Amino acid sequence: MDFLRKKTRTVDIGGVKIGGDNPVAIQSMCNTDTRNVSETVNQIKKLEQKGCEIIRVAVPDMEAASALKKIKSQISIPLVADIHFDYKLALASMENGVDKIRINPGNIGSEEKVKAVVNMAKDMNIPIRIGVNAGSLEKELLEKYGVSEKSLVQSALKEVSILEKLNFENIVISVKTSSVPMTVKAYSMLSDMTDYPLHIGVTESGTPYNGVIKSSVGIGTLLMMGIGDTIRVSLTGDPLDEIRAAKSILKAAGIRNFGAELISCPTCGRTRIDLISLAEKVEKEIENIDKPIKVAVMGCVVNGPGEAKEADIGICGGKGEGLIIKKGEIIKKLPEKELLSALMEEIKGL
Repeated sequence: MDFLRKKTRTVDIGGVKIGGDNPVAIQSMCNTDTRNVSETVNQIKKLEQKGCEIIRVAVPDMEAASALKKIKSQISIPLVADIHFDYKLALASMENGVDKIRINPGNIGSEEKVKAVVNMAKDMNIPIRIGVNAGSLEKELLEKYGVSEKSLVQSALKEVSILEKLNFENIVISVKTSSVPMTVKAYSMLSDMTDYPLHIGVTESGTPYNGVIKSSVGIGTLLMMGIGDTIRVSLTGDPLDEIRAAKSILKAAGIRNFGAELISCPTCGRTRIDLISLAEKVEKEIENIDKPIKVAVMGCVVNGPGEAKEADIGICGGKGEGLIIKKGEIIKKLPEKELLSALMEEIKGL
């Protein structure tokens, strides 16, 4: 089945365009103290090297807002300020060069305060992401719908209407929860009701193991439904893991190609080489390869040769030895200890 992505408006975030026909962008959020400029910049640069395309930082006070100018001057990817409650922090963040702000208009005060933020965003062509989650729902919506996809979507649309009344439409929306079914239902409902670009993810998804599983199910389902213009895999851990997971999700869904892909069998009683260790080593070796190639590491002759034929290059294990198969043809038979180095040498020549 051909992937059919829903057409949304295009929003420019510091030179990275999302929505429309633009690639689904990868985001993350720093877990450093934003006031610590060097530590934050260092983390952002590492994230950028791994493939992060938009980065968000928390702005809890004016000291953090002031640090944004120095941070922005030292990084190459768009910078997003995460704002809650204080409209002055949003103003200061924009003055200090951020490329987008994330707010909930309903929680930053009076109409005049919202108007001040919107006017500056309009003048500086800075997009606003309305970020709704289960913890930010209005009392009246909770009383009417409880914590549900309906309350999430109604809250988001209410926030959107506040901006639209001020003639502001440079908007991105998110309705993330920690529940995968509710998140998928909310985004599906929202996607039918608006053409603003959507930032998708499963919030508070957990530590890397369970968090990646929940995020893969939630984000992957939405992507396969044609929903989503930018993603964040939210994990309790190193943000670098978020980027790795996001790239893998996009690659698995056939949305974007990020270089080499590993396919490997789960092993069984027929396996006679240390396939698990070999597959892990190959995965690490090919991590930074930009070529769009498929690498197979298979354990035996039952499925190995057939699966390896589908790959650009691969290994098929035997008893203490293995075959190197390139473009469907057996090119070498080697002892187990020589397979990894031989495989990598062949990959360099592709």
